[in-house]
Amino acid sequence: MFIGVTGSQGKLGRATVARLRDEGHEVIGFDLGGPAGPGFTRIDLGDYGQVLDAFLGVTARHDGLDAVVHLAAIPVNGIVSDAATFHNNVTASFNVLFAAHRAGIRTVVTASSITATGFPFEVAPPRLPLDESHSAAFNTYALGKVVEEAMAAQLVGWDAAASITALRFTNVVDESEYATFERAGEPGYRRDLLGSWIDARDGAQAVALALAHARPGFEIYHVAHPQSGNTDPSRVLAERWFPGVPVADDLGEHEALFSTRKLQEDLGFAPEHDWR
Repeated sequence: MFIGVTGSQGKLGRATVARLRDEGHEVIGFDLGGPAGPGFTRIDLGDYGQVLDAFLGVTARHDGLDAVVHLAAIPVNGIVSDAATFHNNVTASFNVLFAAHRAGIRTVVTASSITATGFPFEVAPPRLPLDESHSAAFNTYALGKVVEEAMAAQLVGWDAAASITALRFTNVVDESEYATFERAGEPGYRRDLLGSWIDARDGAQAVALALAHARPGFEIYHVAHPQSGNTDPSRVLAERWFPGVPVADDLGEHEALFSTRKLQEDLGFAPEHDWR
C-alpha cells in the first residue's frame, strides 16, 4: 500500500515508518518538520485545506493514498495550556479523519491512549486487567482522546467500506529508555499506567497488524506489552494499588493490568522486545 503517516518524526512515528517500509509498503511522512526528500512532506494538521490537499496528492511525492496512520498530537498535558492541548489534538484528528473520508481513503489507523481509560487512575478502574469496554477522562489530553474515539465511531458509519482502528497506546519506550526499568521493583512504579509499557518497535508492529487486518467498521485495541513493567506479580500490584477491585481469575503472573488480550487474539500481536 501507499500509506501516509502523520507525526512521522515522533518516537512512535519513526518506528512505524521504518516497520511499514520494511514490510514493503511505500510510506510518506507528514509532520511540522522533518528531512527534505521524497518520503516526507511538511503539513500543518490544524489547517484542513493542507490536510485534504496532501491526502489527495503532492506533486513529486504521490497522487493518492491507500491508507492513513494518524499518530500526530501534542503528546501530554503541560506542553501548552490545557485548553490548547484539547483544541489542537481534536481539531487535527477531525481534519485527518474527515479529509480521509473526503479523499476516499477507507483505511485509517489512529492513535488513542491509555489516558482514555482513566489515567492516572486516582479513581480505581472497575476491574483488572482493564479491557477496551471502559473509558474515562481526567485531563484535557484524555478528554480529547475520548472525543476522537467517539468521532471516529460515527464517521466510519458514513461509508460502508470504511475502516477506522483506534489503538490505545500506553507509555511508549525506545531503546535508549530501558534504564528506567531499574525502578521496576519500587512499590509505586508505573501505577498510573497500570504497570504497562510498550517498546516503540512493538507499537509499530501493532500499527502494521491493524492495517493488515483492517475490516469495515470501528475497533479499539489496547497496545501494551502483555507483560508488566514491574518485578512484583500482577496480583500483588492489583491488591496494593487498587484494593477491592475485582481481578480476573486467569490473570497471568506478570500480565499487564492494561489488557492486550483482544490485540493478541484478534490481530496476532506478539511483541519482540522486553525490558527483562
